[in-house]
Amino acid sequence: MTTAPPSIDISGSSDGGGDDGAASDGGGDEASPSAAPDVPAPDPADYPGMDENTNEGAVQAFRFYIATVYQAHSTGDSAPLAGMYRETCESCAGLEQDVQELEQGDDLWPATTIIDVWSDPYESESFDVEVSYGFRLSTDGRSNGGGDSGDPTAMTAIAGMDWEDGRWVVGGMQIGESEHG
Repeated sequence: MTTAPPSIDISGSSDGGGDDGAASDGGGDEASPSAAPDVPAPDPADYPGMDENTNEGAVQAFRFYIATVYQAHSTGDSAPLAGMYRETCESCAGLEQDVQELEQGDDLWPATTIIDVWSDPYESESFDVEVSYGFRLSTDGRSNGGGDSGDPTAMTAIAGMDWEDGRWVVGGMQIGESEHG
C-alpha cells in the first residue's frame, strides 16, 4: 500500500445529503475515527485550460489529477479517478487500488492542502507532453488520527500526458518525496 501525506482543503461539516427526511447530525461526531472527512472534490474551474490541447492544458490537467488523487485518499472514494489515466500508468492504477483498499477511519490519509511550487511541460518521445510538478503538502491539523500539521512535505511528480478524446489523460507517472520545495 502506498503511504504518503494526503489531500485537499477540508470544508465544514456535512448536512447528511440524504433524501430520507432525517434530521442532519451536523456531519457526525468529529472525533469518530470511522467517519470519512468531508473533503470537497477539486473544482475544475481552479485549473483553467485543462480542457485545452496545449502544454499549459496538460500541466493544469495533471495538477487536477494530483488534487483528485489526494482527495480520493482522504475520502476513500476512488470513483473520481476513473478515466483520468491510461491502463499503461501502473503508478496511477496502484494509487487507485490503494484507495479501494482503504478502510474508513485511521487508514484514510489526513486532509491536506496542496501548495504549488513549480510546474513545467517538456517535449516527449513517448507521450504528447511530459509534465513535471513540484508541490508541498501541508496537513490542516484535522487528520483522521488527530495530530498537528507539522512541516510541509515537498513532493515531485513527473507524468507523461496524452490528449485523448478531447481531454488530457495520464499515460505514465512517477511521484515521490523531494528535497526541492
